Formats: sequence, structure tokens, C-alpha cells
Amino acid sequence: MSDEFYRIKRMPPYVIAEVNAMRHAARQAGRDIIDLGMGNPDQPPPQHVIDKLCEVASKPDAHGYSQSKGIPGLRRAQANYYQRRFGVELDPESEVVVTMGSKEGLSSMATAISAPGDVILAPSPAYPIHTYGFMIAGATIRSVPTTPDEHYWKALDNAMAYTVPRPTVLVCNYPSNPTAETVDLDFYERLVAWAKRNEVWVLSDLAYSELYYDGKPTRSILEVPGAKDVAVEFTSMSKTFSMAGWRIGFCVGNKKLIAALTRVKSYLDYGAFTPVQAAACAALNGPQEVVEQNRARYQHRRDVMVESFTRAGWAIPNPPASMFTWAKLPPGFEHMGSLEFSKQLLQHAEVAVAAGVGFGEEGEGYVRIAMVENEQRIRQAARNIKKFLAEHSKA
Repeated sequence: MSDEFYRIKRMPPYVIAEVNAMRHAARQAGRDIIDLGMGNPDQPPPQHVIDKLCEVASKPDAHGYSQSKGIPGLRRAQANYYQRRFGVELDPESEVVVTMGSKEGLSSMATAISAPGDVILAPSPAYPIHTYGFMIAGATIRSVPTTPDEHYWKALDNAMAYTVPRPTVLVCNYPSNPTAETVDLDFYERLVAWAKRNEVWVLSDLAYSELYYDGKPTRSILEVPGAKDVAVEFTSMSKTFSMAGWRIGFCVGNKKLIAALTRVKSYLDYGAFTPVQAAACAALNGPQEVVEQNRARYQHRRDVMVESFTRAGWAIPNPPASMFTWAKLPPGFEHMGSLEFSKQLLQHAEVAVAAGVGFGEEGEGYVRIAMVENEQRIRQAARNIKKFLAEHSKA
């Protein structure tokens, strides 16, 4: 009996989990670890959302199987969100499907539309599901940059010219996780034209749609006329409403791709718990002040983090969106690599960050730092790091 399973062999150890295990062990030992590694919101959802969950869960008939594509009211709520936020019209029946978070949606889409041997264009560095969702499905990944400049377009054209078989799908993610890069509508217009010209499907991950700063809203690829001919977009309730553990997301756009995803999901799940979906409706349809409050909270944390870390001796970039900053290793640490640096930082400064190499080969030399602790904890992290850098300098 062989234990060399095909798909397991294609997946390397999950680097992010290695640092998470160290963090857990340190906390179990009683150490006060400041966790800036995982993008886990530290605030609860709005109270009216929790109230709706409890209200619907108290009903005797709310505990049976739900719908794998999502209850109609939630699909309508997401269509309404796209209309008021982006000016995009969606048919809730044929152009919207509810997913168990964007991660599940992306992996199920990969299963639905790719086959062993297919070539998929995915960014590097990237959120792991952007590559491994397709690798688990048996496809092959060709990496393209995340930076939306002329190098990006040259890489796309080279991929189409020199890859056999020709790529069939392009994954894009802006605001990017982990790099926090953003794009404007001109970029998406060019991308839609490129995809139509090359007959490539586009999967856009817009999980951080509402975490934008300095008054510069994110854009949706579906705002481009004709984008639904080639594209779908994934969004999530996780960061916008602090509902990460609730596992509610969406895929919207091209009817053929939505139908394929819906069909695969009909074999895999019965949808999220109905009271959770009803509560998600309350979030999307109810007061939206919490969205602005969360945005302001993360922007303030960003400002505190950039200022305090820079004063501590580690100059980090000022991200325009998302809940992360993508930082080069401090001077003097480049030689040890991002994973070893993350371990050293956890051990000696009691600060957890995500090693850049966990997001792909192009992530080496960087770490992702999440703005998921309050301002006091962020400043404490900066003090710990300052001491750690000073001790390293003396050594």
C-alpha cells in the first residue's frame, strides 16, 4: 500500500503553519507573543449581525441543510452591494454564488475549471490558495509578477507566447495579499482587453475591497464594460465586517464560470449554516458605519506601525490598502532568509510575523506584518524589535 499520494506530493510544507506552531507553543509556555502574523481581525462583528444569527438560530426549522449556492436573500444582498459600491449590475440567480469564504470559493473554482496539465497564471508572491488550489486540482502554475507595471504585461505576453499548452486562467489579486499593491480602473480595462484577446479566464480576488486608505477606494474588474465576458470576482465578509470565522464569501460575474462553480459545490457541500447566511444578509443590508469604522481603525494602526517600527530602526512601507505591510528584512538580516528571521523575531522579540517565503519564491527576503493588534500592542512590538535589533547589532 503506497502512502505517496499524488496531490500531497505536490504541496510543500505550509511555511506559515510552522511559525504559527512556534507561536502557539510559546503562548502555551506563558510568553506574551504579539501576533502580527495571521490576518485575523481582533474586533467582533456588529451587534445587529450577532443578534440576527441568534434570532434565526433559535428557530426550530433553521437547522437543516441549506443551499450550496447560498440562500436567495444573501445572493440578492451581494448583488445590491455591487450595485451601490461599484455600479455593477448582477443577476442574483445566475451571476452570484455564496462560498464558504473566498478561499473555499477559489479552490472549488480551480476544481471546476482546470484539469491535469492545464497551465494557470498566478501572481508571485501570492496568497497560497491562488497557486495551490490549482495545483491540488492537478494544474501547473506559471508565475507572473504582482507589480502592475510594464514588467507585468511583458510577463503575461511571454507566458502566452512561450508556454505549452497555452495558459487558460489568470489569477489577479488587488489589493494584493501579501504585498498590499493596488490598481486603478485603467489597469483592469487593459487586463480585460488582454484576456479577451488571448481567450483567458480572469479570476479576481477582491477580499480587501473595503480596506483602502487615504480616501482612495479600490476598484472592481467588473466595472469594466464587457468584463463579465471573461471574469469573475471573489469577495469576503471576513475583513469588511470582522467575520473571518463565519466563513462567508462570494463569487460573482461570468455566468459560465458561476455555473461551473455552483455545480461543483452542489457535490461538495450544502452551503453555510442558514443562520450564518441570514446574519450575513443583515451585515450587507444593514447599517454600514462599521465598514468605515474598521477602515479608520486599520488606517490608524497602519500609521502607528509605520511610524513606530521606523523609529525602532526597521523602515517599513506605508501600504495603500489591505491589513498588511510587506516589509524587507531589516539591514543585517538578509542572509538568514525570511523563515529564520521570523523564528528569531518570535524567539527573541516575542513578535510573530509571516515569513515571505510562505507566499512563494519571490517572497523571500520579505515578511508580511498584519495590523491585527491594537495601537498599544503595536508600539510594544516596536519596542521589542528595537531591543532585538540593537542586540543583534552588538553581536
